[in-house]
Amino acid sequence: MSDGSHTAVLAEQAVNGLSVRSDGVYVDCTFGRGGHSRLILARLGPAGRLLALDRDADAVAAAGAIGDERFRMLHGRFSRLGELAAGVGITAADGILLDLGVSSPQLDDPARGFSWRFDAPLDMRMDRGGGITAAEWLAQASPEELREVLKNYGEERFAKQIAAALVAARARGPVCTTRQLAALVATAIPARAREPHQDPATRTFQALRIYLNQELEELSLALPRCMELLRPRGRLVVISFHSLEDRIVKRFLRGEARPDRLPARLPVRAAETAQPRVALIGRAIRPDAAEVAANPRARSAVMRIAEKAA
Repeated sequence: MSDGSHTAVLAEQAVNGLSVRSDGVYVDCTFGRGGHSRLILARLGPAGRLLALDRDADAVAAAGAIGDERFRMLHGRFSRLGELAAGVGITAADGILLDLGVSSPQLDDPARGFSWRFDAPLDMRMDRGGGITAAEWLAQASPEELREVLKNYGEERFAKQIAAALVAARARGPVCTTRQLAALVATAIPARAREPHQDPATRTFQALRIYLNQELEELSLALPRCMELLRPRGRLVVISFHSLEDRIVKRFLRGEARPDRLPARLPVRAAETAQPRVALIGRAIRPDAAEVAANPRARSAVMRIAEKAA
């Protein structure tokens, strides 16, 4: 579903995965521009309720276009899910959705500094109300920090070379625009080693964005809080866009789906052993060729669904 500026990935599949009840309570932890939220609202009855969260003030402002008394929008990180939900009287939910990563409006707004496609200030903050910008961090990070961030958050093979190029460049003057950064990265990666149809700065921009916004840490904090808020038989749907996110989601859900392992030869009956906390619903879902053709940014999406045990 599209609002004109952003197409929600796996929109129908995600809302189907939530198994929306007409009188249920649902949380869209990543409102973006509301594609998923609008579909959820379309399936809710008069007694249903939807809470949406987003750390981006622009997304919160966009939610003002939804005039529906069943809908509530809050500005905040999804790692604060329990606290934010309790603040509006929600202590249990029938379904929770997380659509991870950066949204198309964030990528397409030059002022946000998320993309190498525009010459713009290096910002990259999802919440511009606090934290340091990418330019500020690049100016103060040690060579070791630069290498580690590029390697660990961007899976960049040439992290050492890019870090060296950044350190040399900032000795001549500040690296403060997206085009400056993209050009520096291009000089550090040999042409023969570049991936076809991908800008050489892709992994560097990804690494800085994930690191500055603490995206993986936020996800690791949010997943157990989602399970706490879900009612028995409530559904959790998570859409990831790269292997670092999906690895965290997959490991968490698999851990929740396995009964706690007890020491060998412990004298307990099978009925007394711990039970799985969730059931995994089907296999990972990916966009089909038609969706990828219509929305190329969907090509790396992976969706996983789990249901809380009764």
